[in-house]
Amino acid sequence: PMAAQSSLPALIRKKRDGQRLEDQEIESFVQGITAGTAQQGQIGAMLMAVRLQGMDAGETLALTRAMAASGQALEWPCGWQGRVADKHSTGGVGDKVSLALAPALAACGCKVPMISGRGLGHTGGTLDKLEAIPGFRVTLSPEEMVAALERVGCCIVGQSEELAPADQVLYGLRDVTATVDSLPLITASILSKKAAEGLSALVLDVKFGRAALFPTLEGARELAQSLVWVGQRLGIRTAAVLSRMDQPLGRCVGNSLEVLEAIECLRGRGPPDLRDLVTSLGGLLLWQCGLAREATEGRGLLAQSLDDGSALGTFEALLGAQGVDPDTAHTLCHGEPPERRRILGEARVQEELLAPRTGWVQQVEALPLAHVLHGLGAGRVRAGDPINPRVGAEVLVEVGQHLREGDPWLRVHRDGTLSEKARGALQAALALGPAPPATPLPQLVAETILP
Repeated sequence: PMAAQSSLPALIRKKRDGQRLEDQEIESFVQGITAGTAQQGQIGAMLMAVRLQGMDAGETLALTRAMAASGQALEWPCGWQGRVADKHSTGGVGDKVSLALAPALAACGCKVPMISGRGLGHTGGTLDKLEAIPGFRVTLSPEEMVAALERVGCCIVGQSEELAPADQVLYGLRDVTATVDSLPLITASILSKKAAEGLSALVLDVKFGRAALFPTLEGARELAQSLVWVGQRLGIRTAAVLSRMDQPLGRCVGNSLEVLEAIECLRGRGPPDLRDLVTSLGGLLLWQCGLAREATEGRGLLAQSLDDGSALGTFEALLGAQGVDPDTAHTLCHGEPPERRRILGEARVQEELLAPRTGWVQQVEALPLAHVLHGLGAGRVRAGDPINPRVGAEVLVEVGQHLREGDPWLRVHRDGTLSEKARGALQAALALGPAPPATPLPQLVAETILP
């Protein structure tokens, strides 16, 4: 309508001057985006006004609602009511939690329609990890999703054009207008997609630390509180955990290697920090879905599904439901490590980096690791860039371990060449000290934010 179009400059002016927008005004702005009547320049100007002037909780809720309503919503059989669950992470280095968590939750009785993203920047995307598995299909129609959830209990798919289309427009523009780091915009982007998923329960993993979206605990807590408040008002039982992201999660970074490590976790093994985060998030969700009396009980049930093979069986069924050949899926889940590695393919070169001097490991920095691997082809600069799933790194040491000069501490998997500069950046990621770290590593999950 002409009226809505002519009022867009007035809305931009209103927000520019620091005034509060009414729900209807926010709705008409989002409708303009979806209908294509709002010009790119106008959308960019509004994004910048919101980034500089902020939005209160009510405005953020209205924006989230309008974005969720911009496309179709998924609908589930009424017998699943209360049990449809998902998690979202703000992205970390080596974060393969979704690959283990979705099947484990399904094995415990949840329905998990996980809609994931691709990696952009230094964090890897869940879809890229799964596509390292030959034959894996990340696009399922809503009908195929229902069938997979009926049969398997979970699916992990890409965002379709129909879900929250307004978010796709805004997401793309936030990147090029330097408005990515706005709390209301982040909140609305995450939750509009989740609201369109028709969820009963949602847990958010908000990372903080040197390799995270937020360097400080305070910044992460502010986003977590915003997400939990808005999520609850959308009718989703919402909780958040604040988890540290200074070191990689687990030992492996890189798509194929992370799939193998997630499978170790699904076999009841693998790195303790990964299992810790998977069971923490899963325990909260089982409690929110009423499948456990409290989060600690949920955590025990989730751990049991990892230990008794039911989560692994569900993962195998998930692979089958999303296009992987049954023999491939079986070998990947139950074969010996060399067979599993053969399926995913290995990089041409596996090079071990050696400790430059003797000392105790204080920590291994995630960010330089991620940047170097990105440069070797593990990530993408632009949406649509191809990536090499075989590129990655395995951390061979633990914090507090004593290393002698010349001991291997990192195994780099690469197809290309590693420049001296890149090798230096990797070596600088290893912090060695003359004595063991005085304080033990702080807890991975620093806080849980409940409504």
